[in-house]
Amino acid sequence: MKKLKNPIAGSLLISEPFLLDSYFKRSVVLLSEHDEKGTLGFILNKPTDVMLNEAVEDFPPFESPLYFGGPVETDTLFYLHTMGDQLPGSREIAPGIWFGGDYDQLKFLIDTGQIGHDQIRFYAGYSGWDPKQLDNELKEKSWLVSNATPKFTFFDNPKVLWSQVLKSMGNEYAILANFPEDPNLN
Repeated sequence: MKKLKNPIAGSLLISEPFLLDSYFKRSVVLLSEHDEKGTLGFILNKPTDVMLNEAVEDFPPFESPLYFGGPVETDTLFYLHTMGDQLPGSREIAPGIWFGGDYDQLKFLIDTGQIGHDQIRFYAGYSGWDPKQLDNELKEKSWLVSNATPKFTFFDNPKVLWSQVLKSMGNEYAILANFPEDPNLN
């Protein structure tokens, strides 16, 4: 993967190792929107201890953890998937990565076993930035920007996603992947 100069919808934000914000520390955020109105995305590597069926009523059985997408509207369910046109109303935000879509059709596809766990991820809440807010955070060097891939969006081990994305960006960034969370403990 390569480092991008500016964020766009479908890119990843990778927090710098020094970012101490409790929500975004060592996080990888997939941006689903980025324009003059602001920015919206989902933290990809923060699974909760809550399973989807524990949090969502009237949903077909589907053994899937609920991820913390960000601190905004945490009582709202969002989903990213690879199903494209199988889920009407969804929007492709990067090649092979789709956002949202018809909720009733989603439940039908899950109920009939047409969706695998590796094809969808559910989020409580989202991460949002007002216009120019993310630009300021980028100037402060709080984030790196890279292109998104389905591999990292649906990565099977979220605990190591942050370091894996950095390593995929080349040697210059791979060294950051090994930076200790607390340098004082080194």
